[in-house]
Amino acid sequence: MSLEEADEKTALIRSTEQYGEEEEEEELSGCGATLPCNPRRNLHRYLILFIMCFLSFGSYFCYDNPAALQDHMLKDLSLKEYQFMSFYMWYSWPNVILCFFGGFLIDKLFGVRLGAIIFSSFVTVGQVIFALGGIYNKLWLMDMGRFIFGIGGESLAVAQNTYAVKWFKGKELNMVFGLQLSFSRIGSTVNMNVMGPLYNIFSRDNPGYKGLGYLLLIVGGATCLVSLSCALLLALFDKRADRILKVKAKADEVVNIKDVKDFPLTMWLICIICVAYYVTVFPFIGLGLVFFENKFDFDASLAATVNSIVYIISAVASPLSGLIVDKTGKNIFWLSLGIFVTLICHAIMGFTFLNPFVAMSLMGVAYSILASALWPLVAHIIPTHQLGTAYGVMQAIQNLGLALVSYACGLIVDSKGYLILEVFFLVCLCTQQTARSLGPMSSPVRPNVSERKK
Repeated sequence: MSLEEADEKTALIRSTEQYGEEEEEEELSGCGATLPCNPRRNLHRYLILFIMCFLSFGSYFCYDNPAALQDHMLKDLSLKEYQFMSFYMWYSWPNVILCFFGGFLIDKLFGVRLGAIIFSSFVTVGQVIFALGGIYNKLWLMDMGRFIFGIGGESLAVAQNTYAVKWFKGKELNMVFGLQLSFSRIGSTVNMNVMGPLYNIFSRDNPGYKGLGYLLLIVGGATCLVSLSCALLLALFDKRADRILKVKAKADEVVNIKDVKDFPLTMWLICIICVAYYVTVFPFIGLGLVFFENKFDFDASLAATVNSIVYIISAVASPLSGLIVDKTGKNIFWLSLGIFVTLICHAIMGFTFLNPFVAMSLMGVAYSILASALWPLVAHIIPTHQLGTAYGVMQAIQNLGLALVSYACGLIVDSKGYLILEVFFLVCLCTQQTARSLGPMSSPVRPNVSERKK
């Protein structure tokens, strides 16, 4: 392993007391010594955070393109619900294996910088192929595009998480994860609310599936290029910071794929909770447009607005939730609260006719709380140099669940309807609470004293 690759395996931010004033003057001069350019200063780290937040913007925007265009895809492409849900299934299938290896490759071979560039490139290429499948009305080509898109999408999220821990491990980490989630959800929210109106514009000159394909190519492709640009910028800033701060790898930080078998039980319980929760959110949103139209008699525009409320609320609530978790340190309490509130939301939508704005808004808050409390837990139980692998394992298991459940949800809706689908989601949420109660996660999780001083 080269020194440059090894440099990415250690924490980046060290206390300024470790550097003499003389060294700082020698390393940084002119514009390089100003606050925005000095990697020892908080202002520089927050600039990096801003770029980091947009790293997955294109991926999240394009992930739910099918959900935002569900009516149009079913009609223009003559699809059944299970065929429509295959777009989510084919996104998830490659990540059952490749997401795990993506995290390992970040730790062992590529490093986070090259890994983020490679995976954002996969996202861009996959979206282009998906759009071409729409232009030529080839379902198999669209599925192939989602497959390639999925290879990059989840592994890019692993790279984003690894960047976050590298720059912000310590008392800020929950807030940073919450803020990253917020920007990702902004991408999903924008997608939900603009793709429908934009479809009407594109379909004027190219009615049917051609207008759909051009929309996916031009608008979706542009957002993917934003993510790729952010990956390139982060690589430049991160390499510069490693050079200036003289980050060196520890001799014992050797990554071995066999280390996965030594992950503690807590790590595997976190993975179970992750998959059991996310399968009650993303597949529901993927099918939600028609659900709100049928059950509540909403028009397409209003149904799209309701379906995006989870993303809208989480875009605002996620960084606030992260700050609260940082202040209290009670990750497990907030984790349980998020699961319980989501269970209540699905029960309301399944068994009542209460305005869905209420339940979806509560679900947005619950989703924000759970995500802000869940993902940083991994950084507290897994060594820093193995975090890419750990997050890869977590996302691989999540995508196995999403691949199976997305297809199953389409079949349930086709054969049994939405009420049975809601019962299925309630069972999944009860499974999470059971998993949480079985493991050694009853005490609050706080960073240790040395970490909190970083």
